[in-house]
Amino acid sequence: MNNKRPKIALIYDFDGTLSPKNMQEYGFISDIKIKKDDFWRQNKELANNNDANQILCYMYLMIKNARSKDIPLKRETFKKYGANIELFSGVKEWFGRINSYGQSIGVEVKHYINSSGLKEMIEGTEIANEFENIYACTFLYDVNGVACWPAVAVDYTTKTQFLFKINKGIKEISDTVKINEYVAEEDRPIPFKHMIYFGDGTTDIPCMKMIKINGGFSIAVYGDNKKKETALKLIDENRANFVCKADYSENAELFKVVKRILDKMKAENDFERLLNVHKIKGKKI
Repeated sequence: MNNKRPKIALIYDFDGTLSPKNMQEYGFISDIKIKKDDFWRQNKELANNNDANQILCYMYLMIKNARSKDIPLKRETFKKYGANIELFSGVKEWFGRINSYGQSIGVEVKHYINSSGLKEMIEGTEIANEFENIYACTFLYDVNGVACWPAVAVDYTTKTQFLFKINKGIKEISDTVKINEYVAEEDRPIPFKHMIYFGDGTTDIPCMKMIKINGGFSIAVYGDNKKKETALKLIDENRANFVCKADYSENAELFKVVKRILDKMKAENDFERLLNVHKIKGKKI
């Protein structure tokens, strides 16, 4: 009988899920001397007028506006902005707390980011080292180390590909071989039924639905009343299992909900192991 601790993946969107605002609003937009509402309006107009992807458009606008203001967008520049990102209450302590609880019941908790935001900025936050991997948008850099072109753009549908990478234990975004190789479900490092997805809006719907359909759980979080309406709609439309305020503190509802999910996953894993033991007994007759 395999007594290894089951691995459970907690997968987070970033903007609106771990942080109250879009990460570009923590320094970058003010540095390019544009109001945040104007920046996002320009982004939407650029996408609509050209029938283009809004994620690629915001990345283009970042490069264009930074050049016009003579701001070199290097990796260290992005990390500097990332260090200014505000986090929801309890986020800093969340990872250690949930890891400890998982260990206490015999499961191994792994944390992942699956975001349409920028990996380079997330790497500048004080929680960057908590994640097994950060799947997010990134830039290509020229010979001077300045961002010049999108390398990875992550929108609501492309987010789902990273669930398969987590499922199969693949970290490299560039991989196109291992991700398509056949791996029996029982041999995959983290089955979908051992995934918990945290998101706040429409870009998270495909991931929420996919994990929910495959036996995992999705949690819609909200930071204010306007976001609460969106989160409640996700529940009503059967996209998510739970809706909680984006409060990651020890006594908040979110922590209690995740603990109960972990308990359920551990119990079901133990039950499946027991069934397998008795199947093996039957084969020996």
